[in-house]
Amino acid sequence: MASRAGKTRISSARDVTEILRPDASGIARGAALLRSGGLVGFATETVYGLGADASDDRAVAAIYEAKGRPGNNPLICHYATAADAFVDVAACAPAIRLAEAFWPGPLTMVLPRRADSRVCRRAGAGRDTLAVRVPAHPDAIALLQAVGRPLAAPSANRSGQVSPTTAAHVLADLEGRIDGLIDSGACPVGVESTVVDLCGTPRLLRPGGVTLEAIEAVIGKLQTAPVLHPDGVGLPSPGLLASHYAPATRVRLEAREVGPDEALLAFGAPLAGGGAVFNLSPEGDLAVAAANLFAGLHWLDHAARERGLTSIAVMGIPAHGLGLAIIDRLTRAAAPRKEGLLF
Repeated sequence: MASRAGKTRISSARDVTEILRPDASGIARGAALLRSGGLVGFATETVYGLGADASDDRAVAAIYEAKGRPGNNPLICHYATAADAFVDVAACAPAIRLAEAFWPGPLTMVLPRRADSRVCRRAGAGRDTLAVRVPAHPDAIALLQAVGRPLAAPSANRSGQVSPTTAAHVLADLEGRIDGLIDSGACPVGVESTVVDLCGTPRLLRPGGVTLEAIEAVIGKLQTAPVLHPDGVGLPSPGLLASHYAPATRVRLEAREVGPDEALLAFGAPLAGGGAVFNLSPEGDLAVAAANLFAGLHWLDHAARERGLTSIAVMGIPAHGLGLAIIDRLTRAAAPRKEGLLF
């Protein structure tokens, strides 16, 4: 069901989800909802986040409830400035260099939480570390400044499903389960932030919007062994479950041919055939492909169910630059799910 900004949507779970414009009044209303313990979806440069006051344990608990998210999966805390973030975590020299190079931007750092941190323990899944970042989207910064508190904000979708890059994606999953949504249009980067653990030897936990090559140019080599947690035990940051970012339709990777009963997620020159085709970038541009990834998975999943297709065949993606982030998301989207376990 379509909606225009400034209108409300009525549902039975939280009664009303307000659709807000990304102007001064909409930002002010979103900030008021957040300060009162509400949940508000908002755009970042990566994907839409589901925000709550990170200092409010009940509000953070509501994020887990709205998403159906397991409590051992920590959240990323968002800040208006690096100085704000370093109030709640202890910044080492590499963290300071990375903040100077990439904040605001799509980089998350896992750092030791300070003893006097404002962030409730639940936001970090009870760990002695926090995942923190400063987003680059102007509407996200305006909202953070208006709230005056850190915002815990995972992606604004049901847990484990395809991440949202438009307000329509958010509403498809969470309408009536959240209090407000600031509609800022499509997210430009399209994949989540890169996550780097700096609590010991620097380690890449999740590739994302800042490339591995760019990070290593600033702080040197990172450990890069894959981090996959099939059961979610001991998660140091979000985005590490083996099964994640998944459409309802089965995903098949590294396709060299596509059947008539399959949908095709193409990159570059497409394979022949397929009952539905979405091309991430006909020109083979990884930045364009990243920006289109989740929109493409949403579209193909809908098309597959509508047309009775059995799976989504995915063409190969180059394993460098933003290709690492795309491959990571697709690998987790294709992983088997444990029956009865919410990811």
